[in-house]
Amino acid sequence: MSDVVVRTETDLPDAESTRALGAALAGVLRAGDLVILTGDLGAGKTTLTQGLGAALGVRGQVASPTFIVAREHPPLPREDGSRGPALVHVDAYRLGGLGELDALDLDSSLDESVTVVEWGRGLAEALTDDRLEIDLERPRGTAAGTPDDEDADPGAGTRHATLRGVGLRWADVDLAALTAR
Repeated sequence: MSDVVVRTETDLPDAESTRALGAALAGVLRAGDLVILTGDLGAGKTTLTQGLGAALGVRGQVASPTFIVAREHPPLPREDGSRGPALVHVDAYRLGGLGELDALDLDSSLDESVTVVEWGRGLAEALTDDRLEIDLERPRGTAAGTPDDEDADPGAGTRHATLRGVGLRWADVDLAALTAR
């Protein structure tokens, strides 16, 4: 198992700042990178991936792949004719274990794509020693700060993101610079 080599934290006051973090990450992500997103429902996992997909310049609307489990977004051509990596967006919430993740055959596309796995903690780490783990926490209760309320608006309030680069791939990446605003 690889050591954590990079760690930073940031607050995300709204959905736009969550998308902006995804866009900033697109500037350092490359084909072969694995991103594992962890957080409760409504924490911003898909919102962050939307920003990432837009900045990578991929085809199709990035939406939660909850019911289809995995969706591939091929790269669109850039103005100079080049293409960036594809985006493979996976939702591991309904997967029963590593065997079901293996059945998706992510290994075959991992080298050519940026692969994002929502709900991947405890499963997706087996795909590669080098990965970016992002934990997103959303506030509980209403904006007024009342105790936990399951009916509270999941889009309200400031999220907190913890980014951990694991493995040698991340040793020279300044994640803190990406979160500075």
